[in-house]
Amino acid sequence: MTGGLFAVVGPSGAGKDTLMEAVAARRPEVRLVRRVITRPSSAGGEAFKGVTEEDFAARVAAGGFALHWRAHGLGYGVPVSVEADLAAGRLMLCNLSRAVLPEAAARFPGMRVLHVTARPEVLAERLAARGRESAGDIAARLTRAGHPLPGGLRVTEIDNSGALEAAVAQMLAALQPARA
Repeated sequence: MTGGLFAVVGPSGAGKDTLMEAVAARRPEVRLVRRVITRPSSAGGEAFKGVTEEDFAARVAAGGFALHWRAHGLGYGVPVSVEADLAAGRLMLCNLSRAVLPEAAARFPGMRVLHVTARPEVLAERLAARGRESAGDIAARLTRAGHPLPGGLRVTEIDNSGALEAAVAQMLAALQPARA
């Protein structure tokens, strides 16, 4: 593995964070970008830095994010420190929104996309098990799950419908440098 940014995208419930953590546990040279999100750190899920809306806005104004966006009523930011990690040759996995991918590709030339998916019934089951959303919210998320990614990106599809180890193997293979 060599350094570079891999944007991990996919619908809610696809298991993006679970896969990223499993890959990092098996390959210590893989670093996970810890996003900044405008929700309490106690909300659970991925490891993130929870901040207030005011703190988030101040960080945006100060240039503290390499990327930032809004989704599902929350602010999400990728700390500008990711640039130093990439300059040092580190391999970075970052959970991104598909909406920010064009900006991310422009900011980080050579970025690759790992599109984590799962069958609709698997997504529905996982979202329901989280207990954070109503049936209507889950239905809306499942509708959005089928939206295409922006064009012009280097994308590897990873199906996480079955055994975690199978998807981890797919992700590890995708992190290998391309062979000529």
